[in-house]
Amino acid sequence: MKVMQVLPSLDGGGVERGTLEVAQYLVQQGHESVVLSAGGELVAQLEREGSRHIQLDIGRKSPFTFRWIWHLRALLRSEKPDILHLRSRMPAWVCWLAWRGLKAEERPHLVTTVHGLYSVGRYSSIMCRGERVIAVSETVSRYIAQNYPQTDFSRVRLIYRGIDTEVFKRGFSPSAEWLKSWYEQYPQLQGQKVLTLPGRLTRLKGHHDFIDLIASLRGDGLVVHGLIVGGEDPKRKAYANELRERVRNEGLEDAITFTGSRPDIREIYAVSDLVLSLSNKPESFGRTVAEALSLGASVVGYAHGGVNEILEAVFPAGKVPCQDRVRLKAVVVDLLTTPQEPDEMPFLQHNMLQQTLSCYRECLDG
Repeated sequence: MKVMQVLPSLDGGGVERGTLEVAQYLVQQGHESVVLSAGGELVAQLEREGSRHIQLDIGRKSPFTFRWIWHLRALLRSEKPDILHLRSRMPAWVCWLAWRGLKAEERPHLVTTVHGLYSVGRYSSIMCRGERVIAVSETVSRYIAQNYPQTDFSRVRLIYRGIDTEVFKRGFSPSAEWLKSWYEQYPQLQGQKVLTLPGRLTRLKGHHDFIDLIASLRGDGLVVHGLIVGGEDPKRKAYANELRERVRNEGLEDAITFTGSRPDIREIYAVSDLVLSLSNKPESFGRTVAEALSLGASVVGYAHGGVNEILEAVFPAGKVPCQDRVRLKAVVVDLLTTPQEPDEMPFLQHNMLQQTLSCYRECLDG
């Protein structure tokens, strides 16, 4: 079969990584893979792994983006994909309008993935219009049922995001060279219990709760150091400055380190005593939580959304009611004092890929 996946761009991110994983698997299984996006740093990897990339900027949230409808309709006629897989709202609208204007016999089968708990409204409803609608967690499946009850639920398929357990392998240890470089760069971490909060610097990730936690633990005399690992959101530089200023003003510069975006998150998980997930809004899945647990790291997280599903399945000891800071501190102290091993990871990349391919085949088989 020939599958065309569509998303805004191919810069780093969970949706982008999932797109590349499916693209590579399609090629390995002997199918033809095409990805349409505005481009980005992952295009080279995509093409190296055997897929073809078509550059078209249909992810920009602007009325002018709809001018691409006619171009895209012609593209669908010439490419003749069997499956058109839409992964984001703005590109989905443009593609759906182009697709709807084709004759019935010219149309590819339409698959959508609801990757997030989007704001509810007509704009987001486009993600429920596929011939098959993939929900990336039970949380997302409930979100669809509650907010878009007109969706034909016989079309919805629950396909959890999956972790590559060969990359995030239980018991992984960083190399001696990496450790030497790491402690040369961050000597303040030696001899400390390291608590890591991964994720881009956006308000919903709970950085202020993390700063409160580190300050409280240090105030009790615990030898802990907080790592905030994630890049700045270009649209939210003021928030990143706010966090750094707070750390300075509260005299926590020797207790909290901002690393910025890092490509070696696996190694950072491995040298962390605890990984935190403190998003104040429920997430659709929680890839960082699953990655860390897959390695065998302990994770403490606010138990809502997809994070709750992962913790319930793999590490219930790390569950904390959302924004309950008293309970958060108690669970962290308990796990630092008496570490526990996570259970085996059930959310596997191989399962996700097989189930996605089965979803495509369902469409083709009618």
